[in-house]
Amino acid sequence: MLQIEHLTVSIEGKVILRDFSLSIKKGEIACLMGPNGIGKSTICKVLMGDPHYKVEAGSIFYKGEDLVSLDVVERSHKGIYLVSQNPISIEGVTNAEMLRAALESKTGEKSNFFEFNKKAKAICEKLDIPLEFIHRGVNEGMSGGEKKKNELLHLYLLEPDLILLDELDSGLDIDSLKTLSESLSQYKTKEKSILIITHHISILEYLHPDTVHILKNGRIINSGDYNLAKKIEADGFSAYEVCEEETYE
Repeated sequence: MLQIEHLTVSIEGKVILRDFSLSIKKGEIACLMGPNGIGKSTICKVLMGDPHYKVEAGSIFYKGEDLVSLDVVERSHKGIYLVSQNPISIEGVTNAEMLRAALESKTGEKSNFFEFNKKAKAICEKLDIPLEFIHRGVNEGMSGGEKKKNELLHLYLLEPDLILLDELDSGLDIDSLKTLSESLSQYKTKEKSILIITHHISILEYLHPDTVHILKNGRIINSGDYNLAKKIEADGFSAYEVCEEETYE
C-alpha cells in the first residue's frame, strides 16, 4: 500500500524528518508513536502533499505509484484520506454540497442527488450520526467530537483506501473515542490500511495495530507489535534509544 524510503523533509529550511523509512501493507493498521513536537504530524502533511513541506531526498510510493509527483487533489483521488486533529470549518458550504463536489471531481461524473442522499442517510444511521449533519455547514458550530464524527461521514462516502489518523484521540472523551474507533474498525477491510499517529495508547486499546513504530530524531528507531505500545505507556519514550528492529512479546 505505502512504501517510504530514506525520506528527508524540511520546512522553512529546518529538517524535520531524516532518512525516514516506513512500509504499510494492504489491510494493515500501523501506528507511529512519539512525544509531542517531534514531527509525527509531518508524515501526514507530506503524504497529503502540503506545499510548505519540502522533500529533500528519498521516495514515497503509494500502490506502486510515485506519490511525490502528485498534488493534493490527485492524492485524494487516489484514495488517501486524512482525519486531522482539528478539522477546519467552512461556513456557508454544507456537507452535502462539499461531498457531492468531491465525488464528482473524483469520478468525473455528475452525482445523482437522490442516490447521494440515500447513501448519506444510510451512513448516518449506521454510524449513529444525526441526519441533520448532511445539510449542515462543514464542521460549522460543531464540538470536537462532532467534527470527528463528521469526518467519518466524509470518509464513508469518499471510500479511501489509506486513512491517516492524526491524533484522532485529541480532545475526545472515552465514549467518543470508543464510538469513532468502532466505526473505523467496521470500515476497514483487508483492502484498506490505517496509519495511526499518536503519543499515547488510548486509541490503540480500540484499534489494535499490527505494527507499532517509535519516531525519534526524525526517523523510526524501534518497531514492534502492540506490546511495544504498552511498554511505551509504562516506561515512556525516553527509555528507547536507537536499536535494531525487534518484536516485543
